[in-house]
Amino acid sequence: MVYAAKKFINNPNDVVTEFIEGLVETYPGLQYLDGFPEVKVVLRADVSAEKYDKVAVISGGGSGHEPAHAGYVGEGMLTAAICGDVFASPPVDSILAGIRAVTGSQGCLLIVKNYTGDRLNFGLAAEQAKSEGYKVETVIVGEDCALPPPRGIAGRRGLAGTVLVHKVAGAAAAAGLSLEKVAAEAKCASEMVGTMGVALSVCTLPGQVTSDRLGQEKMELGLGIHGEPGAAVVDVQPVDVVVSHVLQQILSPETNYVPITRGNRVVLMVNGLGGTPLMELMIAAGKAVPKLQLEFGLAVDRVYTGLFMTSLDMAGFSISIMKADQSILDRLDAPTKAPNWPVGTDGNRPPAKIPVPIPPSRSTKSTESHARPQELSQQGRVLEAAIQAAATVIIGLKDSLNDWDGKVGDGDCGSTMHRGATAILEDMKHYYPLNDAAETVNEIGASISRAMGGTSGIIYNLLCKAAYAELKANTESEVTPKYWSEALKSSIASVSKYGGATAGYRTMLDALIPASQVLEEKLSAGEDPISAFILSAEAATKGAESTIQMQAQAGRSSYVSAEMLATVPDPGAMAAAGWFSAAARAVKEQYQGSS
Repeated sequence: MVYAAKKFINNPNDVVTEFIEGLVETYPGLQYLDGFPEVKVVLRADVSAEKYDKVAVISGGGSGHEPAHAGYVGEGMLTAAICGDVFASPPVDSILAGIRAVTGSQGCLLIVKNYTGDRLNFGLAAEQAKSEGYKVETVIVGEDCALPPPRGIAGRRGLAGTVLVHKVAGAAAAAGLSLEKVAAEAKCASEMVGTMGVALSVCTLPGQVTSDRLGQEKMELGLGIHGEPGAAVVDVQPVDVVVSHVLQQILSPETNYVPITRGNRVVLMVNGLGGTPLMELMIAAGKAVPKLQLEFGLAVDRVYTGLFMTSLDMAGFSISIMKADQSILDRLDAPTKAPNWPVGTDGNRPPAKIPVPIPPSRSTKSTESHARPQELSQQGRVLEAAIQAAATVIIGLKDSLNDWDGKVGDGDCGSTMHRGATAILEDMKHYYPLNDAAETVNEIGASISRAMGGTSGIIYNLLCKAAYAELKANTESEVTPKYWSEALKSSIASVSKYGGATAGYRTMLDALIPASQVLEEKLSAGEDPISAFILSAEAATKGAESTIQMQAQAGRSSYVSAEMLATVPDPGAMAAAGWFSAAARAVKEQYQGSS
């Protein structure tokens, strides 16, 4: 059984009127004429024909191309938009109603896409309006570059480039130019732009069945905005190839669709046809700009990427290129209140990319300060031994950590920690300023950030950054045990703040929190610092082993059943207890050996 495509609509016959109702509720600067269903006209709420003293700019056509045309109604762009039914030209009476509603003493310009129905209906309405005493000029836009130069009377189709003409004409009218001058600028703009569309699928009309004329492996080149067949059907190609083909077609000197030659300034519009994600449109834009610059020798002054003139839900895009001098750019940059004109694209283009900022510590210090010292102080030797021992233990724990993590997580805790530990040992040979404890901790964080990745890498980097900040605040030449204790405490607070875990959540903090508490308590009581460190390490191990009795409240383990969790300790906590204990033993050995 064949079903109509799924849509969020009511009666398919009411989609245009209900769209207009939603549009004017969304944008308070818009109104519509109370003539549904025959008359469907959106107009500026601040304009009345009796008092309007500027040229009215009116456009329109079949619906289904939203945001065109009603989305471009606003000061600085269109004064009114005439909406036909889906893909159907609006009737003469609707067009006349729009002209009468907004046209004052300065007259109106009708901008019409080059389709037979639009030309006939707008043309007849224009003649009727003239007979009623209105001053009316008409500009036909046909900028399609997909088909060979026309031999019959139909000519080239009007596509998304028409929106650029709307903007130029609207800005000229807002500047107070006469009807003749506004029409002349619009006509000139229409002759400067070329457009070509491509699609991966055809669109679906409301209430109808989706056509499958392209299938999964084909794409269409040069199709129109009503789902009509294109110039060619080809195999799906990478976007690089597609963009190159479209640009070549538009700028071909053989067809001479647009008067654009090397050295010219241009604007680029990448227009989604309704069903293409913005990501893909931006990719196309990103590929088109350098091609225009390098292959065609053009200066790209403005880039507009988004939905401008769609074809319902068609998966595809069109590219429009307009020759632009400074006067055109001024019109495009002129302010407008039209809701769907992109307001963030005006002005000169700065370079697309700039260098990655260098951290202040790297830019203000010599490279020597971030290298292994020629000679280590006693503090440097102790720190080196502690780091060496901690990293070596983690490397040895790789298989155990992976085994535990395989039961309660994703099975890579040991491998992740192994990468970090290996990087630390390698970097310590060359880059760690071991006589400077704070900077060494900061470099450990850099090694971890580079090598570990994932959540564990972020957490350990946070630990190091917080410890670095605490140690850096110390103005004394040597870092005392009390400062190390404060650094550990700050690290735990940072991880808890950003990660959300605390004691009892079955994480690495269940090893580090008791270690920190015991270290602070013993040092405050006057305990020998080495003994305090060893006792805090014992607390870390006990805390890590106690996680076997905890229900996880953070990380991937929180998705694992209590029965499974009760069989193994938390691997992150065991890793933390492992390196903390190894560091404590190494410090003890260093001081015992030197005494």
